[in-house]
Order: sequence, then C-alpha cells, then structure tokens
Amino acid sequence: MVDLVNREDLKKALRTILGSNEVYFQPPESLKLKYPCIIYELGNYNLIHASNGKHHISDQYNITLITKLPDETIGKALLELPMCSFNRSFINDGLYHYVFTIYI
Repeated sequence: MVDLVNREDLKKALRTILGSNEVYFQPPESLKLKYPCIIYELGNYNLIHASNGKHHISDQYNITLITKLPDETIGKALLELPMCSFNRSFINDGLYHYVFTIYI
C-alpha cells in the first residue's frame, strides 16, 4: 500500500501510476500539456473536530486524468490509492477527463 503523507508523495504516486512525468500541480493555463496527463490541485481542507478544537486537518486534492482515448486502466489504478474516490467524467475538446478526489 502507498503511504501518502504530503503533496510530494502524491506526485510520486501519480507519476508511477501514469508511467510518465506528465503530472502537474495547478499548472498555468499557458502550459502546453502532453496527453495522457494528470492535473491535481488543492480542493479543500478536511477538518476533524474533537474536544472543542481541531483534532486533525487533512488536505483534499482533486485529481483529473486527461486522455485522448477512453482509459479505464489508469483510472482504476488511481482508485487503488488510499482515500481516493471517483467523482465524475466528462469530454471537453475531444479529450476524456476523469476526476477523482483524494484525502492525504
């Protein structure tokens, strides 16, 4: 099992799953993407309260797999990551987008 402690651990895991370095954290719009690729961004903070205080804070990341062809293999591999769930899929400009949510 992969132990994800921080964003760098997540990036390494995503590169391994994708099989390339085409993994980008909050890339600028001017960046020319190569497909397939993964874009991930900080989505939210998950707060767990206990004893009138914040007991634990985890980061929520939105992960988007973008491919030219439908791909179930990479998506299913992403679901093997701990605390990862499938959110939605859509097609934009002829590219397939698969969106996942993960907490680390």
